[in-house]
Amino acid sequence: MHLLSRRSFVFPFLFLAYAASAQVYNPVSWKFSQKQISDSEYSITLHADIEKGWHTYSQHTDSNGPIPMAFTYTLAPDYKLEGKTEEDSCITKFDSTFKVVVKYFIGHAKFTQKIAVHSPNGFTLKGNVYYQVCNESMCLPPKTVDFAITIPPATAEKASSGYLWIWLLGFLGGLAALFTPCVFPMIPLTVSFFTKRASGHVSKKAAAGPYIYAICIIMIYVVLGGLITALAGPSGLNAIASNGWVNLIFFITFLIFGFSFLGAFEITLPNSWVNKSDSASEKGGILGIFFMALTLCLVSFSCTAPIVGSLLAGASLNGAYWSLIIGMFGFSTALALPFALFALFPGWLHTIPKSGGWLNSVKVVMGLLEIAFSLKFLSTADLVGLHIGWLHFHLNGPMGILKREVFIALWIVIFLITGFYLLGKIKFHHDSDLKHLGVTRLSLAIIAFAFSLYLIPGLFGAPLKLIGGFPPPSYYTEGWSISSSGNNNKTSDNLTGSIKSNNQRIGCPLNLNCFHDYKEAVAAAKQENKPIMIDFTGFSCVNCRKMEENVWSNSAILDIINNDYILVSLYVDDKTELPDSLQFVSKVDGSKIETYGDKWSDMETTLYKSNTQPLYVLVDNVGTILTPQRGYTPDVEQYKQFLEDGINTFKAEPASGQSSVFKTNSNIRIN
Repeated sequence: MHLLSRRSFVFPFLFLAYAASAQVYNPVSWKFSQKQISDSEYSITLHADIEKGWHTYSQHTDSNGPIPMAFTYTLAPDYKLEGKTEEDSCITKFDSTFKVVVKYFIGHAKFTQKIAVHSPNGFTLKGNVYYQVCNESMCLPPKTVDFAITIPPATAEKASSGYLWIWLLGFLGGLAALFTPCVFPMIPLTVSFFTKRASGHVSKKAAAGPYIYAICIIMIYVVLGGLITALAGPSGLNAIASNGWVNLIFFITFLIFGFSFLGAFEITLPNSWVNKSDSASEKGGILGIFFMALTLCLVSFSCTAPIVGSLLAGASLNGAYWSLIIGMFGFSTALALPFALFALFPGWLHTIPKSGGWLNSVKVVMGLLEIAFSLKFLSTADLVGLHIGWLHFHLNGPMGILKREVFIALWIVIFLITGFYLLGKIKFHHDSDLKHLGVTRLSLAIIAFAFSLYLIPGLFGAPLKLIGGFPPPSYYTEGWSISSSGNNNKTSDNLTGSIKSNNQRIGCPLNLNCFHDYKEAVAAAKQENKPIMIDFTGFSCVNCRKMEENVWSNSAILDIINNDYILVSLYVDDKTELPDSLQFVSKVDGSKIETYGDKWSDMETTLYKSNTQPLYVLVDNVGTILTPQRGYTPDVEQYKQFLEDGINTFKAEPASGQSSVFKTNSNIRIN
C-alpha cells in the first residue's frame, strides 16, 4: 500500500505488477470554478471526484508519510493570494506502513483559495495541482493537473454596486423633477382624470390607467437612454469625459439650462411635437395612454432636460456601458411613482400641497446648482484643452482659464446666493413675496451658508475632501505657470542623457516632485536607487483627484511617496502631440499613437492590462512589478500597505535589480 510515496521503495514489487498490467488508471477527475464574494475578492474552488475504492491525500499529511497534495498558482499582477488553500474535512487514520497518522479523502474533495483581484479587465488564473492517489493494493505515480480559471472582466457585484448608485442618483434626480412647475401640477390632474372618482369609489378598469401611464413614462425614458447609449457605442460615453470640446459644450448647455431655471427664458420643444402627441392621446386604450405619457415628457422638457443632461454627463464619467440606461430607469421610476401611488391611495391627493410660489423656488435652487456643476465641465475643458486636427487647431491644456481658487470662489458665491435666496433676501422675476420663513427653507439656507464657509479655506490650499474630485487639481492654482510647472523633481536637471519633459504645462499633485515621462523617471530611479511609482491619471479623472486629495494628502502616504519613490504621473488624456519620430501603431488595437496621452494609455493597456484611471503600479528601474497594481483605493491603510509592500520587495531584490516575483513585458516604446 502507498507504494509511490516518499518511501515507495518499501514495496517495489507492487509497482512492477502495476506497470506490467498495462492498465491506465485515472480515478480522480477535477473541476475548477470561481465565485465572487465581494467587490474585489474571488473564491477559487478546486473539486476532485474520486472513484470508489481509491483515495487521495490531504495537503497536511505528515511529511514522513505519503505524498501530500500541493497547489501551485502562477503569480501575476492581476491578483494576490489571500491566505492558504483551504480544504474540507478528511479522514484521519494511523497508517501502519508509514508509522504515521495520514489524512486522506474518499469520494470527493473540495479545496478553496481566496484571491484579491487587482485587474478590472479580467484575466486567466493559471496553476496546477500535484497529488497522489492510492487504493488498498497499490498507489499510482504522482500526477500534475494544470488548470486555467477565467476571472471575468467586470465583477458582477462591483458592477451591480456601481449601477445601484447610478440608479439611486437617477431616482433622486427624478424626485427633484417632480417638484418643478412643469411636473408637479400634472400629478393631481392626471390621477383624477384616470380614476374618475365618484363618491370615493374607483372603477377597477379606470384605476389601471395610472399604472399603465407610469409604466409608459418609464419605457420612454429607458428607451431614450438606450438609444443614446447605442449611438455613442461602448466607449463613446467614456470618451466624453476626456474630450475638451464635448466638456465645453456640456458647460454651455448646463449654463443655459441653469439660467432658464432662474427665469431668464423658457426652453420648450416645438409646439407641433406636443400637439401631435396630445392628439394621439385621445385615441383611448393603451396606445392613447402611451401618448399621454409622451405628452407629459414633452411638456416637462424644460424642467427635466437639465436633470437628464446631468445623467448623461454622469454616465460619461462613470464609463460603464449601461450607466445611462440604469440612470434613466431610476429617474423615470421616481417620475412615474406618484401616478401609481395616488391611484392606489386617491385620498392622498387631498394632502399634497397646492401649486404656488414654492415650486418656482425649487426651480431657482436647481438652476443655481446647475450653474455650479457646469463649472466642472469648464474645468475639464480647461485642463484637457481643445484640439481639432483637421483644422490644425491645437490649444492643449491646461489653458489657465479656471484655476482652483477661481473655481472655489465661484462656488462660494453661488451657494451664498442660494442661502440669501432661500431667506428671501434675493428675488427673481417669477418669485412671489415671501410672507414667512418656513423651517425647510431656513434649514436649507443654513446648509448653503455652512457649505460656503467650508469652502473658504480651499482658497488658501485646504484639500476640501468633501468635494474631492470636483475642483481643479491642487497644483493648478494662481501660482501655477508654464515655467514653474512640469517636471518638479530636483534631480531632473542632473540626469545624464535624459530628454526634456514632454509637457511643461502639467504640474504635480500636492507639490510633490514628479516626472511626466517614463524614461526620465527610470533614469532618476537608477541614479537614486529608488523604486518607481507609476501614476496613470487624467485631467478629467474625478477618482484621481479624490485619491490625491483624500489619500495622498495623508502625512504618512505623502512622506512615503516623496521620500521613497520616484513618482511619474502619466496623463492618458494629454493631447500634446508626439514628435513624428515617436509616433507608432498600437499593437493592442492597431490605432495610431499620435499624442502623449495615447502613448501612456497604450502603455497602460499593453503592460498592465488595464485602461482605467487611476492605476498605480510600483516597479523597479527595469520595469519589474514589485507588488500587484492597484486602482482606486480610498482606504488610507490599505494604500499605505500597498506602498510599503513595494518598498519591501524592492529592498529584497538581488543586486542586479531583477525580482523573481512579478515580471512585465517591456515590448513597448517608451522613448
